[in-house]
Amino acid sequence: MNIPVNTEHSLRRTSLHQELADKVRELIVTGELPSGKKVPERELCEMFGVSRTPLREALKVLAADQLVVLQPNRGAWVNEITVEALEEVFPVMGALEALSGELACEKITDEEIDTICKLHETMVGHYRARRMMEYFEVNQEIHEAILAAARNQTLNLQYRSLATQVRRARYLANMTDARWKQAIEEHEAIVSCLKARDGKGLAEVLREHLRNKLETVRSWLVANG
Repeated sequence: MNIPVNTEHSLRRTSLHQELADKVRELIVTGELPSGKKVPERELCEMFGVSRTPLREALKVLAADQLVVLQPNRGAWVNEITVEALEEVFPVMGALEALSGELACEKITDEEIDTICKLHETMVGHYRARRMMEYFEVNQEIHEAILAAARNQTLNLQYRSLATQVRRARYLANMTDARWKQAIEEHEAIVSCLKARDGKGLAEVLREHLRNKLETVRSWLVANG
């Protein structure tokens, strides 16, 4: 049976709800939509100029990413961040980061190392100027560049399924000056290992980087829980 399909319309619709999912995801990650609060669907529809239908499709995507909880007859609620959940996510993410570092050191090009070094210099500039949001953005670019250099699609997919939860936790807990300085030192070690193509060394630095990040978030959650 041949059924005519309006492919162009379908693609536009898919693109719209995925774009909405990306936008709402950022609002959740950065805390503009707070943990444990109801998602304000009407306000979001007005903000993005869309109807409820694509927004609700977007919320289904975010529910699959464990960023929101869909409750029958009660709408969508931003999933709460708990110590227990993060203690499951961070070790797995640390293992994925470590593997990405090992593979990257085997496959990375000189040009890719130069790009990461330039990103690192930019990030250090944000650190010195105390521009935390900009620092976080470039920090993420560095980790994604290492992941890209690993050239492993399976790793990429698994990594990205958890990366949003880690980013959200990072935004949640403001770093102390001591932890921020430590994070910079860890990134200095990351760059040194990449230049030396020291896969085992980079894997351990990345694991430690995630362990320290988890401790920062855990301390914040305990103090503010």
